[in-house]
Parts: sequence; C-alpha cells; structure tokens
Amino acid sequence: MEFACCWTKKELAPGDCPNIGEGEEELLSAHRRRIVEKCVECPLFTDDLLRFQESGHPLSEIFPIVINELLDLKSQLQSLGGFLNSKTREIKFLHELSLVLQTSVDLDEVLSVAMTAITAGKGFGMNRAFLLMADKEQQALRGYLGVGPRTMEEAWHIWEDVNQSNLTLRDMARLFQKDKLSSEKVKFNDILERLTVPLSEQQHVFNRALRQRKPILVENAFSNPDIDPALVELLGVDSFLVMPLISRHRRIGLIIADNCITRKPITNQDLQSMETFTFPVAFALERASLYERLQVEIDKLTVANSKLKEQQELIVKMEKMALVGRITSSIAHSIRNPLMIIGGFARSLLKSIEQDDIKRNYLETIVLQAKQLEDVLEEVLTYSESLHPALDAWDINQLVSRVRDELSGLFAQHNVSCVLEPESELPKVSIDYRQISYCIKTILTSALGTITGEGKIVIRTWRDDGVVVVTISDNGTPLPPEMVETLTTPFIVTQELGTGIGLPLCKIILEKHGSPFIIETSPEGGTQYIIRLPIKEGM
Repeated sequence: MEFACCWTKKELAPGDCPNIGEGEEELLSAHRRRIVEKCVECPLFTDDLLRFQESGHPLSEIFPIVINELLDLKSQLQSLGGFLNSKTREIKFLHELSLVLQTSVDLDEVLSVAMTAITAGKGFGMNRAFLLMADKEQQALRGYLGVGPRTMEEAWHIWEDVNQSNLTLRDMARLFQKDKLSSEKVKFNDILERLTVPLSEQQHVFNRALRQRKPILVENAFSNPDIDPALVELLGVDSFLVMPLISRHRRIGLIIADNCITRKPITNQDLQSMETFTFPVAFALERASLYERLQVEIDKLTVANSKLKEQQELIVKMEKMALVGRITSSIAHSIRNPLMIIGGFARSLLKSIEQDDIKRNYLETIVLQAKQLEDVLEEVLTYSESLHPALDAWDINQLVSRVRDELSGLFAQHNVSCVLEPESELPKVSIDYRQISYCIKTILTSALGTITGEGKIVIRTWRDDGVVVVTISDNGTPLPPEMVETLTTPFIVTQELGTGIGLPLCKIILEKHGSPFIIETSPEGGTQYIIRLPIKEGM
C-alpha cells in the first residue's frame, strides 16, 4: 500500500516534509520523534490512516485508538509543561519578591515592590491595585496608594514599555519608585480620598476580610447585596479581589486588585497565588513603618540632644560669665571708693588754686585720668549687670532720640552732626531700656572716634519681618575686618580707640536680647552698625 505521509521513511531530505520548519532539521533523521511530534498531526497521515482502515487489515481498528491516546497524552504533557513553566516563573518571582521584602526597611521601596508585583506581567498581572493602610488614631482604613492604568491607551503604553525591557522585578520596582510613585498617588487621588472605611463597620467587605484574615474574591459586584454600592461605583468593576494585610495580630491594611482594563476574570488560582503574597508584604510594611517611625524618633532625639548640649554649653558659659561678673564687680567696688576720693580732692584743690600756678596742670591731669578711670569702672559694673536683662516694652524712637540729645554736647565738641531718621508708628520692642541705651550711646561714641574733621552720623529705624531695625552710619574711616573683630573682644587695646569693653559689652547685651551685633562698611562710606530688636508680642 502506498502512503502519502513520510512516516514510513527512516530519513528525509530537506523539503520532503512540509511540517518540518527552520531549526528543526534534526527531525529529518530522528524517525521516532518525527512521528510523535509531526506525523500524528499531519493531514496526510490522517488520510493514510483512513485508507488503512478501509483496507480491512486486522490492526486497522486498533491504530485509531492508539493514535487518539497518543494525542491525548501529548496534549496533557503540553498542558503540564505549561503549568510547570508557570509555577517555575511564579516560584522565581516569589523568591525574588521575598528577598526584597525581607531585606528592605524603606517604606517607599516596599510599596513599590509590592504594587509592581501585583500589576506587572512578570508578577501576578493584575491591571490595577489600591493599597489601604490602617489609621489607628482615626480607627479607619484610608486609601494610601494606587497603581495601574486608567485608560486602555495608557495600558497599551505600559505593556509596550514592559515588553521592550528585560528588567527584573526589583529593577522595575526601583524605576517605579524613582519615576512614578509620586505621580501614581496624584493620578488616583480622587479614588484614594474616597476609599476611607471606619473599622467599626463590621459588615463592610474590607473589615470582613480583615476579620476573617483571608482574601475575598468579590464577583457580580453590581448586583451583590453584601457589597457597598458606593464602593462598586467608585471602582467601576464587577469583580475585584480584597486581600487583608495582617502581620501577627496587627492589622496593617489591605490591597484591592482588579482587571479594570482587560476585564479578565479573576480565578481561584489567582486568589491562592496572591494569598501567599500578602503575609510577607504585611510583615515588610510593618517593619518599614516601624523603622520610619523609629527614624522620626531618632531625629527628634538628635535635635533634643543637640539643644540639650547647647543648653549645657550655655549654662557653663553663663556660670563663667557670672563668675567674671562677680569678680569684676568686687574689684570695681574696691577701686571706686579710693578713686572717687582722689578725684574729689583733686577737683577741690583745683577750685582753690590760681590759674597761673604750675601745680594746676598736675591737678587737671589727675582729674581727667580719674574721670577716665571712673568711666571704665562704670563699664565694668555694667558688664557684670548685663547677664540678666530686665525686658519690657519700649518705644525705640524715643530711646534713640533721648540718647542723641544726651550726647549733643559731645557732637558739637567734635563738630559732628547726628541726624535721626525714624520710621513713624513703629511697634514697641522687648528690651532692657538701660542696657540698649548704653549700647546706642557706646556705638555713637565709638563712631565719633573714627571721624576726623567735620562729620555726620545718621540713625535710622524701621520695621522688618518681626523686628525693629536700628542702623547707625558714619562717614568716618571704614573699619577693616580685623578691626571689627578686635572691637568686639573685651579689653583689647587699639591704637585709635584705646582699651575698654564698650563694644564687646554691646555685643553681649544684644546677644542676650536675641540680636546679632553687625558691624560692616556703609554703602555711603564709613562704618554701619546694625541692631535688630524683637517686637513685643501683642504690639
């Protein structure tokens, strides 16, 4: 009997069998494999089998049975092979997922991995997923994150990008965290805001899933009396999966997953696969949340420790300053009495001595030097009393005007004009009136020392961002930076200004008032002194 199929030939030449394609050339000489893989499904073989049955051969009835059994076994093997491949991919995927979830303490990374795993084709392949987190303070489940496309066009773009890239789950999650995490929250913000369910609503499907501690597959949602119609309308799907996230006995939240684009049915196999996924996700979310809260507490403790260290340094500094204050006060009082006696006797003798007496120059020198020593003692005593300012509400314009008037004679003596440019209706400032008066007076006196010949000093006041600013500008010789540092160091000798603690004391007083003491070159030339005083609350 002549047969049309090539199954009777042990070896074939290229082109003898139309079913053998490129890359399958080994089947040309593999007779047994060719019969099993190609011939049994070839139309020519079916024709040969039919002719064999018509021949009346005793085996003609057996052959069709054997062939059908072979085809059934082949189909089962192909199905089993596909199932094994699917399970292999799933095991590989779960292994990769578990490695990330077990090692990461970054909440955003855990969320990115979990939500990517649900929606990626290499993962569970759901179209869309929403994460709800349990809010203990509000006793409610609140929408936290949504992932997936909202339109078919967007879905095609996502699937095309995924197909073109050969990324692992972790790489996909990192890209999602870097490029899309924030935008996905915004994209689904309208849905997330409405996905809030009180934990007290025991019959709600979300709370039922948490209470039963297992996933719930919701089907026929639009006609299901056990499902809240508002939730179904919000999701817009007839079938969705609710997966509780529970770590030990703590309710972390839950995940909602659906196929809003493809409308592909969610199977029990999908449910079982996702159920193995929820526990490591819940545990990772709990750990990452605890780590995040721990970091917040650590940051708070770090700030508190820094403030405590600053307070300790301030206490030590204040103790040292208080000790210096007591010493200087004691020394000043010890010197003051004999100095006043010397000065007093010298002034008395000066009144009774003739103008042309040669001793008059000596007495005048004694009076002048005694006066300078009294001024230094006054500064020392002021220094010892400057540690604790007595704050009250004062009008800074009135204070500056009064100090300027007190020094009017000194300005006239040096041929210097002092102009006051106050801003009207300034709020009152919280200051120690006596100490700030001393600062203004000292600054004006120091400014006089830099002016040679006819000069000008301008005092301006204005309001600026919660403080009142006082600037004192002169047209004298500008002070170099090293001189500015010197002038704010106690008891430093300068050729131009002598020895003292006037400006250093001003710096200490202003720091006690919460104001830095700024000395800089004036835009108009000369030197500018800047004071920023806090406004009295309620003014």
